[in-house]
Amino acid sequence: MSEEPVREAINPNSMTIIVTRGSLDWAYPPFILSTTAAAMGLDVTMFFTFYGLPLLLKKMDLKVTPLGNAAMKMPMMGGHMVMPNLVAAVPGVDAMASKMMKNLIRKKGVASIEELRDLAVEAEVRLIGCQMTMDLFEYRAEDMIEGIEVGGAATYIEVATRSHINLFI
Repeated sequence: MSEEPVREAINPNSMTIIVTRGSLDWAYPPFILSTTAAAMGLDVTMFFTFYGLPLLLKKMDLKVTPLGNAAMKMPMMGGHMVMPNLVAAVPGVDAMASKMMKNLIRKKGVASIEELRDLAVEAEVRLIGCQMTMDLFEYRAEDMIEGIEVGGAATYIEVATRSHINLFI
C-alpha cells in the first residue's frame, strides 16, 4: 500500500499574493487587493520577492518608471498624454513622472502606499519577506518594518497550496 502525503484542505476564505515589483505604480495592486480581501474576511498572505521586497523597507522611496510602459497615460490639459520611450529614457524623466504621479495621487485623495501598507499590517495580512532576496540584495531584518516574517519559497508554497486564490503581481 502506498502512502500518500496528507494534504490540508483548501481554505475557501484565503488568498496569497506574490509581490515582485516595487515601483510606485506596481505597489498599488497588491496592497489594494490584499487590504480589500482582508476587509472582506479573507486570510491574506503577501510574499515579497526580488524587486517587490523593498516595499517592506522602513523607508521607501518609490518611483514610477515610464520607460517601456506604453499604457502610462497621464491626465494633462483636458486629455491624456502618453510619454514616448525616447523621452522616458532622458535622465530626470523618472523623477518628473514620479512627482506628477504622487501629486495626482494626493490631489485625487488616493491612499499612499505607506498608508495601505499600514492598513495591511493593521488588518493582520501576513507579510513574508523572501530570505533569499534579502541575502542577495544585502537587506537586514532591521531594515524592514516591524511585524514581517522572513521565509523562503517553501514558506510561500506551504500557504499557497492551501489558499483558494493565488495571485502573481
